[in-house]
Parts: sequence; C-alpha cells; structure tokens
Amino acid sequence: MTVPPVFCTAAPPRRSRWRAWRSASLRFSLAYGTMFALSSILFMSFMWWGTIGFLERQVETAINADARGLAERWVMGGLPTLALTIEDRLEQNLDDDAIYLVIDPQGNYLTGNVSAWPGRVEHTDRWYNLPDTRAGLRGMAQLHAYNLPGTAQTHTEGQLDSGYRLLVGRDVRARGILRHLLTDSLLWAWVMVTLLAISGAVLVHRIFRRMVKTVARTTSAIAHGDLSRRMPLVGNGDEMDQVAEAINEMLDRIVRLMDGVRQVSNAIAHDLRTPIARARTQLEDAALHASTPDELRGAIERAVGDLDNVTAVFEALLRIAQIEAGARRSAFMTFDLVPVLRDVADLYEAVAEERGIALALDLPARLFFYGDRSLVQQAVANMLDNAIKFSPPGGKVYLRAHLRESAPGRLAGPTGEGMLDLSVSDEGIGMSEADMARATERFFRAEKARNTPGSGLGLSMVRAIVQLHGGQMHLSSHAPGLTVSLALPVAASALAEAEAEMSSSAHISGMTQTSPLPHQHDTNSSVE
Repeated sequence: MTVPPVFCTAAPPRRSRWRAWRSASLRFSLAYGTMFALSSILFMSFMWWGTIGFLERQVETAINADARGLAERWVMGGLPTLALTIEDRLEQNLDDDAIYLVIDPQGNYLTGNVSAWPGRVEHTDRWYNLPDTRAGLRGMAQLHAYNLPGTAQTHTEGQLDSGYRLLVGRDVRARGILRHLLTDSLLWAWVMVTLLAISGAVLVHRIFRRMVKTVARTTSAIAHGDLSRRMPLVGNGDEMDQVAEAINEMLDRIVRLMDGVRQVSNAIAHDLRTPIARARTQLEDAALHASTPDELRGAIERAVGDLDNVTAVFEALLRIAQIEAGARRSAFMTFDLVPVLRDVADLYEAVAEERGIALALDLPARLFFYGDRSLVQQAVANMLDNAIKFSPPGGKVYLRAHLRESAPGRLAGPTGEGMLDLSVSDEGIGMSEADMARATERFFRAEKARNTPGSGLGLSMVRAIVQLHGGQMHLSSHAPGLTVSLALPVAASALAEAEAEMSSSAHISGMTQTSPLPHQHDTNSSVE
C-alpha cells in the first residue's frame, strides 16, 4: 500500500501587534496630539483656577470690608448704631445675598437676617461654607465670625470671645452656579480641543506618511533601475518642497556621475583599444616577418611607446581621481605664483618657437597665492599645451594673471578673501558652444580635434585642480580661438602679503620721481 505524500504548507508569518508602533509617523503624530491635549488641559485648568479664585477673593474682600465698617459703627455708637447700619445695608442689598447676625454674650439674637448662630462656626480665623436656605431655595453661604471690640474680659487669638459677636457672610449660590457653568464649558472645550488634537495628529500622520512613502517609492524605483524617477514638487516652497528639491538634486548628480562613469568606460574602451591593438599587431608582425635583430628591436620599441601612452592615460585618470578626492590639500602653502608661471612659459617657449607661435605674458611683478604649487603648474601647463597645439603658425598665445580688486587699492572683499584671475587665450580653431559645455568631460574631444594627438584629459585635470582650490573654470570664444579663464580664491594671508607688496611698490614709485631706480624692467613681456 502506497501512502500518498503529505505536503505541509508553512503558516504565513504572523504580523506583530507592535509593528504599527514602529512607525515613526505614528509616534510623531501621537506625540503631537498628546502635547496639544496636555497643553490645552493646562491652559484651561489655569483659566478655571484663576476665575474661581478671583470670585472667592472678591467675596472674601467684600465680607472683610463689610465687617470692618460694622466694627467702626459699633465703636462709634454701640448696639443701636450697629443695628441701624445692618438694617440699612439689608434694605440696600438688591442682590439679597448679604448675611448679618449679632448676638450677645449669652448667644441671644440681637439683629440681622439670620435667626441663630451656626453651631459649626467656632473660630474667627477661618472661612466657613455652610448650606443655606433662603426664600425656599437651598444654597451655600460663605461666612466669617468676628469679635466686637471692648465686650469681653478675656481674649484668645482665633477663638470666639464671651462678649458680643458678629457674623458676616454672603450667599454664594450664584458663584456655585457660575463655577458649574464654567466647569462644564471648559470640559466641553477640552473635549473639542482633544478632538481637534486627534484630527491634527491624524493629518500630521498622513502628511508625514505620504512624504515618507513618496521618498521610499522614488528610491525603490531608482534601486530597480528607473533613474528617471524624481520627487514631485507641490510648488509652494515649503519644507517638503525643499526636501524634494534636495533629493532631486542628489539624484541628478548621481545620474550625472553614472553617465560620466559610463562615458569614461566607453572612452577608455574606445581610445585604449587602438594603441593596444597597434602594439599587438606590431609585435605579431615582428614575430612573423622580422629578419634582423634591428627590425625586431624597432617593433618592440614602437609597441612599448604605444603601451607607455596607455599607462600615461591611466596615470592621468588616477591623478584626477586623487585631486577630486582632496588628497593634495596637505601640500597647500603660500608662494609667489609669478616664477611658477614664468617657468611654465619658458618650458613651452621652445615648442611655440618651433611652430612659429608667439607667447605673450601679462604678469605682475609678484603674485602671492595659497595652494598646491605643482598642481597649479600642471594646470597652466595643460592650458598652454592645448593653446599651442591648436594654434596655427604665426598665431599668438596669451598668458595673463592678476588679482581682482574689490575696490581701488583694496584686494580683499568683505569676507577677507580675494580673487585671482588667470587665463590663457589662443588664436586657434576654437570651439562651438556645445563643445565648450562638454570640454571638461573626461576623454571628450571635439570633432575639429579628432586628428590631433591627445587623450582628452587635459581640461578635465584643470577643472579638478580648480575645484580643489575652490575656484571656477570658464571657457569662452576669443574670436578667433579659445580663452580658458580660471577664477581662484586667494586666502587672506596671501592677500596681506600682496597688499604689503602693493604699498611698498607705491612707496618706491613715489621715490622714483626724484631718484629713479638703477634697475627697472617691464613686467609685461612678450616671448616670441
């Protein structure tokens, strides 16, 4: 007998009952609603306590003032005057809430609108709240007892004497009604505020959850390969729009970086395939057809040259990556930039002369700068190399550098930093607007420069060096030719030396009006 197999299906995982409490939006909304409700309770309790306390103090003040006045009447005219005063006040009491009673030492009624002394009233330093029946209506009376002066042989503080006694009070039934009305009103108001707090918490929860869901949905789509997804903008410029704009800007940068990596990969595959294939072909041809050692050695040397070019490209890429990572900031120092620029110009002077190109310099006597000397030299060398490479015979290349003045005779701006303007211009083939926009991309080469030797990394390295120094790079037409302009910030320490140099130069210039210097030279030179 064959037993059929039994398939046991696993039970679905039970959802934790506390999973909902893990929601940050729920916790935030509950905290908001709780704080709103508690603050409203505290505010309404303060209102209730302040209002009821004011009413109680008002009644106590009125009773004490009334008692002082009656005591003065007792001192002035005795019992007849006191009785007459009490009757007058009862007649003038339109609210019918005043309570008076005067008794003799034996406790007999003398005058007032209360028939007997309350048994619970035994002290003169306390307030008593006792039930009261007036006109058939039960209410509550607030009472205070007083000893009439000069009527007792002994006196004990806070106790009723054996002489004449006075009872003054007020019917506080209206105050009790007002208290209940105020209490009911505040309770209903608290219920409404609590409902508003709950509604606000739900609204905040939904808004927070919608924002988080939008972010999660967008990032999930991007994680699955849809790089075109972006956070939607409401358009009112609030915090949610600011978060969405920041996320969209981050996504745009990620897309640009990925496109750059893709383009670099394609460019490496395209540009390095040719020299590697050429080297392989040369070695293979030499292995098959070389008949003498000299032919074999020549083929090997040509292949090594092609492979050296490949190595140079990878070294340039590695150097650009190091510069963009900020690994060279430790080499920053203050130095005079003019000798560095003149050294680079002297290095390319021979190359320019071979091509019949004039190299013109427009440099000050001294130019202090804070940065990496070798990197700045590398950037200027790349700019001059491109300018000479694409200039026709008989053309001219200009190298200019000067500190931008924020005001006449003042180099530093409000923040204490200045700006160095450095540019290289040529009279070559130039670039179109579209090519200038992409000229700093790695391995980018314009159509006009396809037949010119190079790897397309020169301006990319210049841009990386400029960004390391916190500057900006700009390409513009020279009509004819191209101008590459660099705007580099100058530290305050370098500016102080530059301004001191300017002051010294101005002082020396004033002295030359009476005694010219024996050695003068023009800083604007032209090397041809």
